[in-house]
Amino acid sequence: MKLPVRTAAPLAALLLAALTATSCAPRASGGSASGKDEKSGTLRVWLFREVDNAPKQGVVDRTVAAFEKEHEGTDVTVEYIPVETRAQRVKAAFNDPRSAPDVIEYGNTDTAGYVKDGGLADVTEDFTGWSESKDTDPTARQSVTVDSRIYGAPFFVGVRALYYRTDVFEELGLHVPRTQAELISTARTIHTARPDLYGLAVGGAYTYGAMPFIWAHGGELAVGKGGSYSAAIDSAEARKGIAAYTSLFGDGNCPTAKCAGMGGNDTVTAFASGEAAMAIGGDFSHQAIEAGKVRGRYAVVPLPGLKEGEIAPAFAGGNNIGVLKSTTHRTLSVDLMERLASKRTQGELFDAMGFLPTFVDVRKRVARKEPFVGPFVRTLAAGTRFVPASPAWAQIDSSLVLPTMFQEVVSGRKDVEAASAEAAKKMNDAFGSVG
Repeated sequence: MKLPVRTAAPLAALLLAALTATSCAPRASGGSASGKDEKSGTLRVWLFREVDNAPKQGVVDRTVAAFEKEHEGTDVTVEYIPVETRAQRVKAAFNDPRSAPDVIEYGNTDTAGYVKDGGLADVTEDFTGWSESKDTDPTARQSVTVDSRIYGAPFFVGVRALYYRTDVFEELGLHVPRTQAELISTARTIHTARPDLYGLAVGGAYTYGAMPFIWAHGGELAVGKGGSYSAAIDSAEARKGIAAYTSLFGDGNCPTAKCAGMGGNDTVTAFASGEAAMAIGGDFSHQAIEAGKVRGRYAVVPLPGLKEGEIAPAFAGGNNIGVLKSTTHRTLSVDLMERLASKRTQGELFDAMGFLPTFVDVRKRVARKEPFVGPFVRTLAAGTRFVPASPAWAQIDSSLVLPTMFQEVVSGRKDVEAASAEAAKKMNDAFGSVG
């Protein structure tokens, strides 16, 4: 459903946004695949829809209103699309420029694949000439870079940690899990004592919640570099992590019939609504949980590793803002990209949604202001991991290779060895298809 951006906003907010916009007149830039660079008209933007999207929309509305005020004759329409179906929507847009947006939000795991598909515009000169880009976290900058060229602007960085119900832990006399083994046993203890609660909400389609278990056990998704990878999901170490994660499904914690199909948003919703005592959620989940039934009755700690004192490696997630190569409004689109990814907007998105900024100076500022950021910053500092930097990852992700593997195990259709072997074969087929 397309949501109109031009909603009412306080006049003072509009004036302030207009006066402090990070980009002045749009810079001249290279051509697009369309061969056009119109300086007025309608810009279409696709952004991801969050669990509680209203605060995000409010920030975007103010940013867009300032942009429209500065660019007379320009209108912006924003559509909030489901993350889960982004692959199909974006692929269709790449194949049909007439239906494509000008600016999109995309996951940092999608960068290499979208570049290979020829969908994203090269904005290297625009980005490096943007005054704010010098303060971008190097890891975030790498997330928009392919073969030394830049294809977007980092929007926010995200890592996951362990949310837990302080009231439930106090009621049952439990301490916060210090190892993954304790995490699993604590989840079962809670569900036994409180059958109305998932001990730890998990999802068969929650790939990024499962990865820390694989990495903590010494496993990898794949090995290689420079675009040439081979699957490692079937290694002995990875299988131990898969077994640990899938052991959380079933009547002892999170019933398979309900949890096998759950994704990350579903587990966060379960926690926020009071249906779970623990959940693996991101810094970006904070606002949705604050808006839920458990407000004031939860805390966050880094997800534990195998040994006491260890932090499980987290996926270095996050999203970027990019310009489509097919746009007929390239200069305007680059300007809007920079406004959406600016320090000001990222600061407002932190306040509204809890999204961690990609600018080093802004992140330090918000960490001093809000204590809840602490566990996520510690998780970042402990060392994060990323998916294979291969165009094949988009195919692996959209084909649900890893969710299928988890779901086959928790349903009992296959054991860990057989399911991981099949997943490795599918991954290697995908890696081979891109060279």
